Amino acid sequence: MNADLHLPAGTMADGEHLVRLTPDRAGWAHTGLRVLRLEPGARHDLPLDGFEAAVLPLSGGVDVEVGGARFTLRGRDSVFAAVTDWAYLPSGAQALLSSVGGCEVALPTAVAGPGPDPAYVPAADVPVEIRGAGQATRQVTNFASPDAFDGAQALMCVELLTPDGNWSSYPPHKHDDSPECPVNNEEIYYFRIGRTGGTACAAEGFGMHRTYDAGAGLDQNVAVRDGDVFLIPRGYHGPCVAAPGYPMYYLNVLAGPGGERSMAFCDDPAHHWVRETWEGMPPDPRCPMTSAEGVVGGDTP
Repeated sequence: MNADLHLPAGTMADGEHLVRLTPDRAGWAHTGLRVLRLEPGARHDLPLDGFEAAVLPLSGGVDVEVGGARFTLRGRDSVFAAVTDWAYLPSGAQALLSSVGGCEVALPTAVAGPGPDPAYVPAADVPVEIRGAGQATRQVTNFASPDAFDGAQALMCVELLTPDGNWSSYPPHKHDDSPECPVNNEEIYYFRIGRTGGTACAAEGFGMHRTYDAGAGLDQNVAVRDGDVFLIPRGYHGPCVAAPGYPMYYLNVLAGPGGERSMAFCDDPAHHWVRETWEGMPPDPRCPMTSAEGVVGGDTP
């Protein structure tokens, strides 16, 4: 199980795709991710054969034509610059993506049958949550969580922003087929690393990620860099640690076999007590880091 969970940037590239990860390639059944780079003026046909998807601009803006509708996603300069608008695409649809100025766009996917209608969600309607406290403070942008968006069949997605030096996905938690888990989800982490003092991504930056499951012989502690993917088929995951000087972003993509969209989890009992220490502890004032209007929590990440 250990060998193919960490997918460094570039290892899943395919033409205009920076990442092209199907459920088959991941070795599971439900969850996938594409990250597409469109040059200025480029167009990309996206047939949604057996899967639903979100269209999430990472940098730049993109136009989406689907089912007779046209959505213009304004997007953002980078994932560290603002909360973005986004679009939902149902299984069975035929979409066309285009970009006047060029863009990078994430396309999280989940296996699904035909069902809901396409939808556009403006950035101002995307909930931003501050989670944790002290050095475990992070921003959760709940653009396609079950509570924030009920128009999907199986797909669940959130964005995490962690100030440099902080820990997120902590305490370690899991949502797999263990008897104590309320739901069973496959999960993808897609990382972008920034640099303090600006909103651009930093190729030289790095952070740390841990996933472990003693029963499955899984114990990975890896350095993650800008553009890396980590697959979590099971087991406890966390922390994700942003190195000093390098704020961390990651996109979480989840789906599972239970027929219920739920991101419920259970903590590693050895570390659950840490949550109690957050009571009365102030959150890091750098969070929230972004909003629909742009950078907050200080002038820059």
